[in-house]
Amino acid sequence: MSFSARYGTLIGLLAIVTLFAALSPEAFAKGSNLINITQQMSLLAIVALGATFVMSLSEFDLSVGAVVSMAGIVSVTLFGAGWGIVPVMLVTLIAGFAVGAVSGLAIATYRMPSFIVTLAMGTIVGGITYWISDGATLFGNIPVGFRDLGRGYLAGIPVLTLWALAATLFAAFILDHTELGRRILAIGGNREAARLTGVRIVPNSVWAFGLCTLFAALAGLLLTARLGSAHPTGGNGFLLQAYAAVFLGMTAFRDGQANALGTLLGAAIIAVVANGLTILGVPNYLQDIFTGLIIIGAVLVRNIGGRAA
Repeated sequence: MSFSARYGTLIGLLAIVTLFAALSPEAFAKGSNLINITQQMSLLAIVALGATFVMSLSEFDLSVGAVVSMAGIVSVTLFGAGWGIVPVMLVTLIAGFAVGAVSGLAIATYRMPSFIVTLAMGTIVGGITYWISDGATLFGNIPVGFRDLGRGYLAGIPVLTLWALAATLFAAFILDHTELGRRILAIGGNREAARLTGVRIVPNSVWAFGLCTLFAALAGLLLTARLGSAHPTGGNGFLLQAYAAVFLGMTAFRDGQANALGTLLGAAIIAVVANGLTILGVPNYLQDIFTGLIIIGAVLVRNIGGRAA
């Protein structure tokens, strides 16, 4: 793998940061804004890191946005019923894992298309979320200790940034240093070859999809902690951006392979572009266009570099 293919996306991020710093040195280049960017990208990074597990299987999970929303509604509802912080978080995370596990079981056992299964699962979860919340934003009864999980700073670093870093380390450890990660990557590389070498397709797929929605549920909890409320569609905006971050990450460090550090880099690019364009007063629709062009450019850089190797 050539230098440009391995590090081109990272160099691209540095170039984007340099450009915005030159265009708006008083606002963008401030240390406080750069720290703020790490906070802004944190929830997206966590959802995208979860998606990295299923992308490593060469599959998709389109239910992640619905799971983010579900986690927020379920947590606030349980707080309203008098539950404590730890039980609420455990039940919500287990529920999140279960959504992906059911999808993974159906996909791996019956060879159903992940696109269809997870789209249907996301629709079901969204309907349940609306039923629980009656379609309304839920406020109140959220403990201060829970809100602290998504707010404030620790040693000058936003708490959400620390959550994203912890999630990155966890995902990188699972994918790069455990038997589960190696099996997931083997299935994604060649399902039939993996099966013939003794890799059990169904349980490993269940784990990959379960971890994907577990991360989405974690992001939903942290989003609720940060906002102090939950909306039944609060997580819908994460779906496309999360997969954009994963695809950007596949152009970095590895030859077309989903990886945790690359995903974090992809989330950083999306966050930097959004922050910089907002500071420059660029309308939202143009921000979407620029983000799409950057993704296409990153893929071109990797492909050109790969052919040159």
